[in-house]
Amino acid sequence: MPGRSPLRLIFMGSPGFAVPVLDALLAAGHQVAACYSQPPKPANRGQRLSPCPVHAHAEALGIPVLTPRSLRGADAQAEFAAIRADAAVVAAYGLILPAAVLAAPRLGCINVHASLLPRWRGAAPIQRAILAGDAESGVTIMQMDAGLDTGAMLLAGRVPIRATTTASTLHDALAALGSRLIVEALDGLAAGAIQAVPQPTDGITYAAKLDRAEARIDWRADAEAIDRQVRAFDPWPGTWFELGPDRIRVLAGEVVPDRQEAPGTVLDTHLTVACGSHAYRPTRVQRPGRAATDTDAMLRGFPIAPGTVLAAA
Repeated sequence: MPGRSPLRLIFMGSPGFAVPVLDALLAAGHQVAACYSQPPKPANRGQRLSPCPVHAHAEALGIPVLTPRSLRGADAQAEFAAIRADAAVVAAYGLILPAAVLAAPRLGCINVHASLLPRWRGAAPIQRAILAGDAESGVTIMQMDAGLDTGAMLLAGRVPIRATTTASTLHDALAALGSRLIVEALDGLAAGAIQAVPQPTDGITYAAKLDRAEARIDWRADAEAIDRQVRAFDPWPGTWFELGPDRIRVLAGEVVPDRQEAPGTVLDTHLTVACGSHAYRPTRVQRPGRAATDTDAMLRGFPIAPGTVLAAA
């Protein structure tokens, strides 16, 4: 925006979703005085402490990074306030912000949330939107308050959810959209040109944190629901089914509009499986300790005969 006055910002984010948002703020000319991220966690076989994506990216850019385990203490709140930020931008940070933190920046704390609020407040809005069969998702830029994603809305943008949309592709589309919207929202706030609008009271849903147990395929479900499950849990935690001692991951597949056997029955030599309604054919799979491969390639060395009955759940 011509004549933009750079703002002094605190950035608060942890996963990969937040990295493009941080980059957009810097590209727009704003000063990121400090970055807050989740503390490093043990990772990989050696369980060595590893910084989250935002932490690593901010350090590479020379931005000071703080990783408090809580912001409820007086010392942490005083340290936050001492930065004297015009605004704090929050994108998938992972900690609750107490009232003293919310009130410290001049323009408040502004959240980049990956849903069309008030639908899918909470931890896993991208995956829950796909699982539910929503026709669209989006990003809401929100003025944060003490509630769980309950603050007044500043801007929103929409992204369609198509039959091929996965959590991975939707994640990337929403991260790019949020990066554009947050810059526009900050410009509007600084100029007094945007007014926050309260969220509607109708249509509120909650996106509960993902549980690995949800990733097991129940062949009694509709094939369309299984297809959404596979797409929603790509890349994590990854859907799977059991065959003897093996847990086989399903990375992609397609609905086959026909079924002649009980749910879980393998119908042909391409691993088409009968479901509660129609059938589902995995097209890309992964056996334990093996690389991901097309299903037909796996079946050449690991045949699963028609008539085999897979555990329903």
